[in-house]
Amino acid sequence: MQVTSHDDASVARGAPRLIGAEIYRTSSYGAAHPLRVPRVSTVLDLVRALGWLPPARYLTSPVAKPAALTSFHTPRYLAALQAAEATQSVSDEVRQRHGLGTPSNPVFAEMYRRPATSAGAAMLAGELVARGGVIYTPAGGTHHGMPDRANGFCYLNDPVLAIQSLRRNGATRVAYVDIDAHHADGVEHAFADDPDTLLISVHEENRWPRTGKITDRGVGQVWNVPLPRGSNDSDTALVRDAVILPVVQAFAPDAIVLQCGADALLEDPQSGLAMSNNAHWAVVRALMALAPRYVVLGGGGYNPWSVGRCWTGVWATLNGYEVPDHLPDAAQSVLRALRWDGQKRVKLPPDHWITTLQDAPRDGPIADDVRTRVQTLQARMGAWV
Repeated sequence: MQVTSHDDASVARGAPRLIGAEIYRTSSYGAAHPLRVPRVSTVLDLVRALGWLPPARYLTSPVAKPAALTSFHTPRYLAALQAAEATQSVSDEVRQRHGLGTPSNPVFAEMYRRPATSAGAAMLAGELVARGGVIYTPAGGTHHGMPDRANGFCYLNDPVLAIQSLRRNGATRVAYVDIDAHHADGVEHAFADDPDTLLISVHEENRWPRTGKITDRGVGQVWNVPLPRGSNDSDTALVRDAVILPVVQAFAPDAIVLQCGADALLEDPQSGLAMSNNAHWAVVRALMALAPRYVVLGGGGYNPWSVGRCWTGVWATLNGYEVPDHLPDAAQSVLRALRWDGQKRVKLPPDHWITTLQDAPRDGPIADDVRTRVQTLQARMGAWV
């Protein structure tokens, strides 16, 4: 009882809260899909093994109803998505029109309920921070979803729904920052012409969906930062300090949504970037003081060890918890139990994937291409400010 009372007091003082659900523990896109790996369940198990998730700080995500999703998605698409889950099949017409039943967006048992759960968390987050606060929903970040179509593993677009929820609950200027390896094309589609939404996407150049050029700018609030293959922690630090932070500060948001997909990490099979999780945590930390409302989402991430370790460290960063040099046995057991079936590159995980959360820094010379792009954006910033 004393613990519960203390936890309730910490929530009242505005301590960060985490939204999750058990659906991610047993749901999979299929044995051959990159999202066959456990992710959210790993984070929940790790933060609990480390003693970092008091019961009062955890919320179970609601499942969003179709009517709540029509603020961005079309009723026809939502009906097709529900029907595909119910029948476990799609027609050729639905496949062509809505992108369902493809290798990227397959038919699977929870194909409506799973994304509707992350969408429900995103919308709940906007409500919970109406008077300020920090919410972390690692299942979120499905930034490719389009109004009438599944796209890039994303059936619904929960970042868009989070931004809309923030607006309904009092936020007037929202900054969306995305450090996933892939461009946030669905979010840009939604808000490129909205002057009260700032969009910053840092992603790998020429990586699918091959959008997000540095010259794309909507009505002036879209800032795309394509990075060359092999970009490291030093490249990311320059972009963070010279572009992300000054642009967000100049915009003066009253809410920030951060999508921190872990596929930009060196070990991830779905990108060619070479960052450590330190780079992600530094962005999480740097944005915390720039707005009273802060919603942090997951995103991509397809190596079960690197994504679980990274996103657990995000929760530590939001709370100011000290990351141990060596994980206790309970946390190591979580990581040791992970499997990456069908992955030929990693037969046995290296020891540090099991015994630590924090990567060794991956600093290095800053690429000339990165400096040039930062200078281009700084020149635009000078004219914009």
